Amino acid sequence: MAMEPDVRGNADVVLIPGARTGRDPARSIKRGPSRLPPGVVAATQRERLLDGLVHTVAQHGYQRATVSDICRAAGVTRPVFYELFTGKEDAFLAAHRHGTGVVIRRMARAFAAAPDWCAGIREALRAMLQLLAGVPAFATMAVIELDAVGPAGRQERTQLLTRFRAFFADIPELPDGVAAEAMIDAVVGGVYGTLQRRIDADRTAELPDLLPTLSLFCLAPFLGPTEAARRLALDVPGPGDRAGADDDPSCTRIDPVNTGQ
Repeated sequence: MAMEPDVRGNADVVLIPGARTGRDPARSIKRGPSRLPPGVVAATQRERLLDGLVHTVAQHGYQRATVSDICRAAGVTRPVFYELFTGKEDAFLAAHRHGTGVVIRRMARAFAAAPDWCAGIREALRAMLQLLAGVPAFATMAVIELDAVGPAGRQERTQLLTRFRAFFADIPELPDGVAAEAMIDAVVGGVYGTLQRRIDADRTAELPDLLPTLSLFCLAPFLGPTEAARRLALDVPGPGDRAGADDDPSCTRIDPVNTGQ
């Protein structure tokens, strides 16, 4: 899988499909006998097809995109496409799963590095918003065009939102009569819907601007708006604030999210 250094210089960040063009010269495979192992050739062709699919679907829409369009964008032949995927839907779901897996893992890394749950939610959101804003073709393909896939796309979204719920595994205790599961579903669904509207309006580049709003939206149902706003204002807590946060069950330190990958 394609790697690039992250902001800390770690060369372990897998690229989201659509971050490069399918015909990226760096991944060209020369004609004739190849010294590359067959597995490496197949993996490279698969990556190029996923990139080609993302750009093609983002430009033309899922329904109008054809396998020939995807192959042309990737610089890969149709026979090779069908060696790797059963069809357009299979390739779309593969791109979606791979890309959202990258997003979830980057969110989980940011979440785990934060000093407490409140900061973890904010930093996980920051990672997600920056990734989607940086690869607008993937954001369009994964969020807007997913509905066009039909039942398989809706199932994919349900599974994705279930994975997002893991960031709320250790929420503060809610008042009697308030169902935690329903509250988490409402928050996760609200965040997703907000992203969907912004991306659909072709304002993907503005997604990072949503960080204060979405952070407050995620914390307020569990802490109250005043306390949530106070917590979010503490970018770098002082010693006294850190001590209070460690003792406060509303923002306890929790383990990294299990992403399932």
